[in-house]
Amino acid sequence: MQKSLFLKVLIILALTALIFVLMAVIGSTIEERSQYRQQAVNSIASDSVREQTITGPILVIPYTDEFEQVVDKNGVKEVVTRSVQRKHLVFPNQLDIKGKVDTDHRYRGIHKVLVYSGRHQIGGGFILPVAFELPRGSPQSRITIGKASVALGIEDARGIRDISKVAWDQGKFEFQESTGLQSIGEGVHADVGMLPLTQAGFVKFALELSLDGIERQHFVPVGKTNTVTLTSAWPHPQFSGRFLPSPSNRSIDDSGFKATWNISSLATTAQQQLRQSELNGVATDGPRPPALDRFSVGFIEPVNVYSLANRASKYGLLFVILTFGAFFVFEMLKRLPIHPIQYLLVGLALAVFFLLLVSLSEKIDFGVAYLSASVACIALISFYLSYVLRDWRRGVGFGLGLTLLYSALFGLLISESNALVMGSILLFAILAAVMVATRKIDWYQVAAGEAKA
Repeated sequence: MQKSLFLKVLIILALTALIFVLMAVIGSTIEERSQYRQQAVNSIASDSVREQTITGPILVIPYTDEFEQVVDKNGVKEVVTRSVQRKHLVFPNQLDIKGKVDTDHRYRGIHKVLVYSGRHQIGGGFILPVAFELPRGSPQSRITIGKASVALGIEDARGIRDISKVAWDQGKFEFQESTGLQSIGEGVHADVGMLPLTQAGFVKFALELSLDGIERQHFVPVGKTNTVTLTSAWPHPQFSGRFLPSPSNRSIDDSGFKATWNISSLATTAQQQLRQSELNGVATDGPRPPALDRFSVGFIEPVNVYSLANRASKYGLLFVILTFGAFFVFEMLKRLPIHPIQYLLVGLALAVFFLLLVSLSEKIDFGVAYLSASVACIALISFYLSYVLRDWRRGVGFGLGLTLLYSALFGLLISESNALVMGSILLFAILAAVMVATRKIDWYQVAAGEAKA
């Protein structure tokens, strides 16, 4: 008696599995399109400029360390004189950066990427060390101080539109290519000449930097006290990294944002990381260490259409299960047979919605794309079901149910922080509605009636 009902359930499960495979293919297509966008970002970065990281300024004091060392040569101890070239890094006692950042767009095909142009005022001061305090190989070492320089690390030097002379003490000095420090990679340096290191002193510095980049701007807090203030007309900043601006030090509205970071050297290991890289004049191989402490602000689009489309597709199987379940209950209650091909066609229409969504959102606003794709699919399914269920009111009823589902899905997408609780409540509500609607059904009797029919 129950074989017919059991067979029907198996067919529906098989169709659901088939639609699941199709949804997986659509998900891989969305991921592939997302990779195309990243390729567009990489292409623009390769042709123009990458994300930028500002490190410094750092005072570099080169010196020669000569000392005697006892060595053992074939059992005979000899005193030899060694000479080691060293670099001593002095970090700002106070580092102040004030920047104003403007944004613009670059295009690669259909993909739009944000680029920025920043104007930064960098100032502060160094406490000069005393010569005899410099690291040395022996207490009796003879120290010969070389010409000092101020190094400023820039992740991609191609982005430097303009840089002023550095105001150092009573003079101004021109910047030149390279930093001389592999620990911070690319950048510039300015020779400031011989420094009087007979006693501790304090030197102020100031410079202006105009710097272009793509999507994200990073800063390394190398000072003892770091204060970085950024303002921009971009209303959708993304703060990230080891340090975030406190809520009281940031404001974001439709006209843009302003944020201030106050960071102490006690909270970061950036100085130790950089100094270790240059210790004893031995530079690390490769670019700046990836673990170097830094903080960032991202100038990115507020809506990542591929991320939203991918999240939406994860709910696609739920849509199919709910729709097929509604068909099955309706079929059992109304004794109105629905052919497996009709199940399949409706399932395909539900799956194609997600393909429409990602393709349209590449051309128009995501909200408009979502509305267009959902209206098209709901209208198609409602029209088709009006004939399948032999009553236009039944087709419209299913269309209204799909409208509620698509509306709930859009709410989940735009409220990422509340997606889990909203999704849980939605599933519970749907399950409760199904249980209430079918609470008086005698499934054995339904199966018997199906077998007789």
